[in-house]
Amino acid sequence: MARLPLLKVRGTDIVDETGRPVHLKGVALGGWLLMEGYMFCGRLIPERTFREEFEKARGREALAEFTRAFRDTFIQESDIRTIKEWGANCVRVPFNYRLVEFEDRPFSLNEEGLGYLDRVVEWCEKYGLYCILDMHAAPGGQNPDWHADCASPEFFSNSFNIDRYLRLWYFLADRYSGSTAVAGYDVLNEPVVKLHEERLIKDVYEKVTKEIRNADTKHIIFLEGNNWAQRLGFLGTPKDRNTAYSVHMYAPSDYVFNWEIDLAYPGKVYNMMWDKKTLESIAEPYKDFIDMHKVPLYVGEFGINWRGGHYGELQWVRDVVEIFDKHRFHWTYWTYKTVANATYPDGIYRYLKNAPWIDRHGPVTGWENFPRLWQKDKKHIIASWKTDNFILNERLFSVLRNRFK
Repeated sequence: MARLPLLKVRGTDIVDETGRPVHLKGVALGGWLLMEGYMFCGRLIPERTFREEFEKARGREALAEFTRAFRDTFIQESDIRTIKEWGANCVRVPFNYRLVEFEDRPFSLNEEGLGYLDRVVEWCEKYGLYCILDMHAAPGGQNPDWHADCASPEFFSNSFNIDRYLRLWYFLADRYSGSTAVAGYDVLNEPVVKLHEERLIKDVYEKVTKEIRNADTKHIIFLEGNNWAQRLGFLGTPKDRNTAYSVHMYAPSDYVFNWEIDLAYPGKVYNMMWDKKTLESIAEPYKDFIDMHKVPLYVGEFGINWRGGHYGELQWVRDVVEIFDKHRFHWTYWTYKTVANATYPDGIYRYLKNAPWIDRHGPVTGWENFPRLWQKDKKHIIASWKTDNFILNERLFSVLRNRFK
C-alpha cells in the first residue's frame, strides 16, 4: 500500500508534496452516512424523523440493528475499489454530525459511528483515493432542507450548537491529521442565511478554521458558499492560505431535478435558452473570483435526474464537466448510487426493481416501508442495498469515465 502524497493549496491549484498539480475528480458517497429520502424513493423527511418513526414502530434494538446493517452494506470496500478502477482520484464522504456525537449526549463521541469514517479513510488509503470529509448536517441544522437533518434550522442562531460543531471539527482534524488520503475537510454543507447575514457564515468559518488549525496544520479546508453553496463573494480572500472554496451546480434546477416535466437540454427553461454558453456564463464569474483571490474552486456536487437519456441529460453532464475541466475546477459527481426515482439526481448506480420496500405505486413509497417490513424481510432488504443489485448507468458512466482519465 503506497502512501498518497499530502495535498495542499498553491494559489488557484491543489498540489502534492512535490509541487505537482492534482486535479480532483470523483464521486460523492451520498445517502450512506446520512440517509436522504429521495435516494430510497421516499419522502424528503429528515433522517432523524425516519429514525424516530422506526424506533417507535420496532424499538431501539431493531433501529440499532437496521442502522448497523445499512452502514455495513450500502458502501463497502469493493465500492472504493470500483471507484478507483474507474480512474477517479477522489470521493466526497457526506456524514451527519450524529454519526460522530450522540444527539442526546452533547460532546460524547459515538465510537461506533466514527468507525465508519475510519473505515472509509482506510479503504481510500489502501486503494489510493483521496477523500474529502463533508459534514452534511451540523448541530441544529445549517439550512432548512431535509439533508441538514432538521425541521427548522437553528445552527447559526444557537451558540451552543456552534460550540458543539467547533469541538467536533477539532476532534476530527486531530483524528485524521496523520492521514495523507484525506484531501481535506468540507466543513459545512450548503449553509443558508439571508444575504444581509452572510457575516454569520464567515464568522463560523474563521472560528472553525482556527479550531482545525489547532489540531491539524496540513490538510486543506473547503468552505462552501451561502445559499446552498452558490454565493462566494462575501468570503473574499481566505486568511488561511491552505483553503479552497466550494460551490454546487444544479442549474437550471427545474430541468436538472425534473421538477417540470419534459424540459430538455439544450432548451428553454424559465423562458430563456439554456445551453453550454449559458452554463459557461455561470462558471466564468466563479473563475474570475478565484483568480482574484488566489484560491482553488471545488464543485462538490453536480448531477441530474435520469430520464432515459431522452431529454439531453448526457449533453448537460458532458457540457458541465468540460466547463469544469477547462477552468481547472475540482469536482465530485452527486452521487454514486440511489434507488431510481422521478426527481432529484440519480446515482451512477441505480436500483430499478419495485421491491415491497420500494413500492412505487404507493400509497407509502420508499424508506418509510422499512419499519413495517423489517421484521419479515430484513434479509432481502439488506441484500438489496448491495451495489451488486444496482444497475450501472452505462451511458452516464461513459461520459464521466472519459473525464476521470
